[in-house]
Amino acid sequence: MISRRFERALVTGGGGFVGSHLCDRLLRDGTEVVCVDDLCTGTTRAIAWLLRHDGFRFLEHDVAGPLPPLDRFDLVAHLASPASPVDYLRLPLETLRTGADGTRHALELARTSSARFLLASTSEVYGDPLEHPQRETYWGNVNPIGPRSVYDEAKRYAEALTAAYHREYGTDVAIARIFNTYGPGMRADDGRMVPTFVRQALAGEPVTVHGDGTQTRSLCYVDDTVDGLLALAASAEHEPVNIGNPDELQVITIADEVRRLAGRGSPVRHVAADPDDPRQRCPDITRARAVLGWSPRTDLTDGLRRTIGWFADADVGDVQSATRGE
Repeated sequence: MISRRFERALVTGGGGFVGSHLCDRLLRDGTEVVCVDDLCTGTTRAIAWLLRHDGFRFLEHDVAGPLPPLDRFDLVAHLASPASPVDYLRLPLETLRTGADGTRHALELARTSSARFLLASTSEVYGDPLEHPQRETYWGNVNPIGPRSVYDEAKRYAEALTAAYHREYGTDVAIARIFNTYGPGMRADDGRMVPTFVRQALAGEPVTVHGDGTQTRSLCYVDDTVDGLLALAASAEHEPVNIGNPDELQVITIADEVRRLAGRGSPVRHVAADPDDPRQRCPDITRARAVLGWSPRTDLTDGLRRTIGWFADADVGDVQSATRGE
């Protein structure tokens, strides 16, 4: 294990949920940050607090196209991609191009800058897993032509390309397989489980659970995810590392906890299960503990309470319109 500090970082997808939190942490650690985002799933209103920072520069650009001339960086963090089902089903070709051409452009910048390259991959590379919990050595069970394939295969290709750059050029790469992450700053309308449950519960509406709710997820609070990403970036690790919370819960349990904390008396309403929706999702984080000294610290109830509080304090209508560019 090694540790390093970064002077200048480029973060693709820095206007997104995890990306904006990563930019914020880098800035607070004294790193100058250039954020590249095409705003296909948001607007600059979502990163207004970052734009006021002297060390932050925003560049509106689609990373599927060649990057404009930029100075050298010592960290290139590639987080660009539509990440919620609502977004990648709406933008299937854009998602594939970002995983392919966007990853190549980010890797080329890292290679020519002799920078550390951090790929934000996903637990979706495991598909609907036949191994449980999922270790990094598991190759996955993915439907390559299903509706979720545009995201799953884009990330799998991005991992393959990243590994090839390391073998061919010796590029200093890191691959983070991020499991379900939640927290303040999520879009209320992005279609993912936690913001959907929170939005519905705060409005006193039925909380919609897909299927019977016995499918499992493991939720990691965003601050812990960012800690893991930075620990991986600062390490010498080149193999994929799971970044997630190993506490596995049924979706119905998560819905009930959101309902309890919101205190609005919302009922549960079961709806049809999504196609190819994984039945089980839980990371084995043995490698993260061993090579990074990292594990999540935020209790689910505490993290959900902070998230619900943020949504309750925010003007959800403004958040939704901002992220849709209205």
